[in-house]
Amino acid sequence: MDTSRVLLVQPPIEDFYLTKKRTIPYGLASIAANIIKKGFHVNIIDGLATPKSKPIDLPKDFSYLKPFYGRKDTSLFSLFHNYYHFGYSYEHIGKLVKDKQPFVVGISSLFTAYADQALKTAQIIKKFYPECTIVMGGHHPTVFAEKVLKHDAVDIVLQGEGEESMASLCVALKNADPIDQIPGIAYRTKDTNIIQAPSWINDLKSLPQPSFELINQKFYQRKKRGSAIVVSSRGCPMQCSYCSVSASSSYAGYRRRPVEHVIDEIQAQLRYRDIGFIDFEDENLCLNKEWFISLFSKLTPLLKGKNIELRAMNGLYPVALDDDIVSVLKENGFKTLNLSLGSTCKYQLKRFKRPDVRSSFENALFLAQKHALECVSYLIAAAPGQTAKNSLSDLISLAAKRTLVGLSIFYPAPGSLDYQYCRDQNLLPKNFALMRSTALPVEDTTSRLEAITLLRLSRILNFIKSIMDIKGHVPSPESFQKETKLPINDRLASSTKLLQWFLQDGIIRGVTPEGKIYIHKSDLCLTRTFVKKIKEINVCGIKSSNGHSTQSDQ
Repeated sequence: MDTSRVLLVQPPIEDFYLTKKRTIPYGLASIAANIIKKGFHVNIIDGLATPKSKPIDLPKDFSYLKPFYGRKDTSLFSLFHNYYHFGYSYEHIGKLVKDKQPFVVGISSLFTAYADQALKTAQIIKKFYPECTIVMGGHHPTVFAEKVLKHDAVDIVLQGEGEESMASLCVALKNADPIDQIPGIAYRTKDTNIIQAPSWINDLKSLPQPSFELINQKFYQRKKRGSAIVVSSRGCPMQCSYCSVSASSSYAGYRRRPVEHVIDEIQAQLRYRDIGFIDFEDENLCLNKEWFISLFSKLTPLLKGKNIELRAMNGLYPVALDDDIVSVLKENGFKTLNLSLGSTCKYQLKRFKRPDVRSSFENALFLAQKHALECVSYLIAAAPGQTAKNSLSDLISLAAKRTLVGLSIFYPAPGSLDYQYCRDQNLLPKNFALMRSTALPVEDTTSRLEAITLLRLSRILNFIKSIMDIKGHVPSPESFQKETKLPINDRLASSTKLLQWFLQDGIIRGVTPEGKIYIHKSDLCLTRTFVKKIKEINVCGIKSSNGHSTQSDQ
């Protein structure tokens, strides 16, 4: 065992899909930098940094989803079909750890839905290399420290932000010093569990820049160029009920990094490698205009001539956007505005404890069109107390606007107000693994059948918008002909034909790779209302060459 060596692990995950550009282990790189500062050698084993993925059996607790995802669909508005193990095998990770011989292994467990994979990673590492101390941190163990400590493979839990506490823990373990005074620590004793309050870092500028050189950057390339994530603030000043990092949660208050600190980080990444894409993981990137303008005044010369696309994929707060800010975003490489909307319903926004952003959202769409930016607008459906009728109204409202729709099915995020509400109302799913959007986890005022229908309708709507941009109009409805053979080698043509049938009878159909047509399980009341409303409005595409939204000819 090498008492100078520490390993940090991002576990594999199991789900219907993976968006790899959102899985860069930024947090582990930040923690690694602090540990290195204490004199240790650190490596990151990124269990997701491989193109390897394999279909696995749908877990037994997910069996109720089979009617919704059960058959493969090759249409351009299909949902999911197979359930996958994304990343390296657990055994491979165990062997890598054994080869490195670290004395401490830190495992990231960010999302409760994937906690089982984090725990299984810990079990396999203990099996291959029982001598090491395994520390687990992240949002899940922060909220459920006692539950995580019930697993023998986990020796210590760190709650809250782990940069300082993990570094201090490594020093204490190396020197055989007591660990009970380390902030955020949780561990077992002979008689009980010691669980302290989560640790938060108030002075973000005190942290060293993340050790990006430890990340397998090749895996995260886009178009043969590197990708980067930047987190310019932590926490959130708003009260949104569905969010686990809002001001109403146990997280520390909203903390923004100094402009110079963010610039130093971006500059270091640009020196280190060729970057073609930077994602600011901040809904609050533009919240303070003075800070934002200062940041981009220093960022502009760094980006000049490098052809780097910038995004804020977590969603921008519409209220914070004005013409000055959108102009700066466009100038510096933004091609798309991801807008955090929630709902177009005033009552639902109030239920979410979210400010009424509707007029600001309209203005953001106007500014995006003015500056030739595309938009993706994020909605939530199937939340407690939210009706399918209201969610359908959200879709119809966005159908008439120049934006794609990013609809997410609600899931109870541990630590949020809505999680507490679901727990109190006995609405929580029966295990942690089901706390994800793809599991349609909560059945309250929106049924699972309605939820999956809304999700499919959002995909159909986005396909309609893409067709608008290609042809300038919505395809005419056609009656379904059973004997019709779809061109299996032309997905656009076959998908367009499925759309034409849908616009005639409201039935959502899919097509197998062999060309067999079948019907998806859906709520016909919702689908036929959607079709009726679509025919009554001017549907807008996404792109526009003349500054005006493309419109339907129906």
